[in-house]
Amino acid sequence: MGAAAGPWLLPAGVEEVLPPDARGLEELRRDVVDLFSAWGYELVMPPFLEYLDSLLLGTGPDLDLRTFKVTDQVSGRMLGVRADMTPQVARIDAHRLAREGAPIRLCYAGTVLHARADRVSGARSPVQVGAEIYGHAGVESDIEAIGLMLEMLRSAGFERPHIDVGHLGVFRGLARGAALDDAEQAPLFAALQRKAEAEIDDLLQGVPAPWRERFGHLAGLNGGPETLDEAAGRFAGDPPVPEEVEAALGDLRAISEGFRRLGETVHFDLAELRGYRYHGGVGFAAFVPGHGREIARGGRYDGMTTVDGRPRPATGFSADLRTLYQLGGRRPGRRGGVLAPWPGEADGVDRAVRELRAAGERVVHRLPGQSGGARDLECDRELVRDGDRWVAVAVPVTGDGGHG
Repeated sequence: MGAAAGPWLLPAGVEEVLPPDARGLEELRRDVVDLFSAWGYELVMPPFLEYLDSLLLGTGPDLDLRTFKVTDQVSGRMLGVRADMTPQVARIDAHRLAREGAPIRLCYAGTVLHARADRVSGARSPVQVGAEIYGHAGVESDIEAIGLMLEMLRSAGFERPHIDVGHLGVFRGLARGAALDDAEQAPLFAALQRKAEAEIDDLLQGVPAPWRERFGHLAGLNGGPETLDEAAGRFAGDPPVPEEVEAALGDLRAISEGFRRLGETVHFDLAELRGYRYHGGVGFAAFVPGHGREIARGGRYDGMTTVDGRPRPATGFSADLRTLYQLGGRRPGRRGGVLAPWPGEADGVDRAVRELRAAGERVVHRLPGQSGGARDLECDRELVRDGDRWVAVAVPVTGDGGHG
């Protein structure tokens, strides 16, 4: 997968996918969407571009910077090319479906475009896949989202992905307790994402001692379920932490217990704060050895959109399908197929071809005057006449790897 050379050079970070990887990527996409469907998620297809104010409603500056903007020649209004499908799907849930009662489960798969290249891969046109649950505020929907993300990763070839789970309520509760304003929170938030302990210490100068110590512990609070008990001990004392912190630790304990019952292992990282600014509450990410950043990410983003003025609970996850394909070890399945004569050259061959295709076979016609044989067209059989009928017979493989 990569840009063509010469006069047909593609823009930096914009890729095309060639055979056979295009087929492998499509096979993975179908498997992922079918998996989502088996869990009860309905497929939606948002538009590639929308009015900018609608596209960015409820999101933060990170997404704005990654969004291509163009002027609509019809209306004169600003349009945005989607850089993330999650806000679009949230809009569809709240304003197009607007169902009351049971939670709504939606999924999606499509290309997004980033105005700025990814700093690690340089990619600007990921194929985003994801699944979202709307209308349920309980931690159980977070557990389902993490569980479905795990199954998606396994279907892509990752047998034992490492899952980190955190909760923004811990950071936000501590920030409120320490009376940090937005300007003070932003650099501390960024330093915690990088676990830059020296920078964290510098940023906490002047913060009252109990809160400085509590923030100082965050970068090191990661591990198994015991991490949550350690956090409770580290945050104890006077003044007491806000209820938001206690509630966040309670959610994480419920997630730990839920996955224990399922026989799954997740890890907890209280500095796991990455994501666009519209995320809040539980956050999670998947990692694999040898790759320096997450391969899938998700979390709760209650209140991005509303139904009749009421905040809408929401949680879900997304991933770049190309990354899953490249790192997961899946490759296109063996194609095989049947090479058939051109219909005008043999009586009855057209009927035989229709029957084979109806049975799910891949059938390729030999065009008049073409060069090459069955193996050149990835066919392992050839349609030949046997008396008054047509049958598919195996094409021998020559000893030197030649074509049959």
